[in-house]
Amino acid sequence: MVDGEKLLIGAHTSTSGGVHKALLKGQEIGATTIQLFTSNQKQWNGRSFTEEELTIWRDTLKDSGISHIMSHDSYLINLGSNKNDLLAKSRKAFREEVERCLALGLTYMNFHPGAATGDAEENCLDRIVESLLILEPLLENQPLRLLIEATAGQGTTMGHRFEHLSYIVEGVKGKIPIGVCIDTCHIFAAGYDIRTEEGWENVMETFDQVVGWEHLYAFHVNDSQHGLGSRKDRHANLGKGEIGIKCFEVMMTHPKLQSIPKYLETPNGELMWKDEIAMLRSFAYVSAKN
Repeated sequence: MVDGEKLLIGAHTSTSGGVHKALLKGQEIGATTIQLFTSNQKQWNGRSFTEEELTIWRDTLKDSGISHIMSHDSYLINLGSNKNDLLAKSRKAFREEVERCLALGLTYMNFHPGAATGDAEENCLDRIVESLLILEPLLENQPLRLLIEATAGQGTTMGHRFEHLSYIVEGVKGKIPIGVCIDTCHIFAAGYDIRTEEGWENVMETFDQVVGWEHLYAFHVNDSQHGLGSRKDRHANLGKGEIGIKCFEVMMTHPKLQSIPKYLETPNGELMWKDEIAMLRSFAYVSAKN
């Protein structure tokens, strides 16, 4: 077991006032890792960083003790769109997000795979794979790894079945750095029951068989406002939703789950994250002492 003090636990912190502010906010809540938006997630026109901003970022990062930083791409992007104009805009915005992540030297870039919007699932998945492979030259010999986020399955969104994730991974592995980020709320809403240790064991076995455990690099840690298999993406604070606190105790003590970086996206972040990070770390710390 890993000592609770050394685990990679953090949250999605704000870049308001400058991208380096996300690091400072991470320090304030006791985070050892963070997720951030490199640009406004609800606008197509992305930002670019000045040399001064990048220098401040690097200096702040050096002093922060924070590592394994992950970005979350724009909610507007649909790499599997069957609409040519939206697909072109999505691919452009996605490339620009990758470029910002490279400029900041981030470890991971998390992205929602896409939505079929009336087309066949396989066609959508093929367009997602094609969209990713376009970036092969840009990502060659780069440390950045793209992580497909497991989704709740609202509407026609891809990624709510491990088979979707496997299809994308198999389509691009060996050509671009790829992996998976599991959101606990999302997979629970998609029908994967992680409320107990036995439930986690079953889900881990299924993931390993379908996707491969070696492809799991990160967790979004959220409880769920809605029940198992609801296909609704609504986060709740830890222990305050339908998943329950036992799930997160298992995450922090299980040898296969404990050391994987974890990023909170729970509501009321400014009020709750410090306590939630401390709680997660305490589960691991107590386990290590015992």
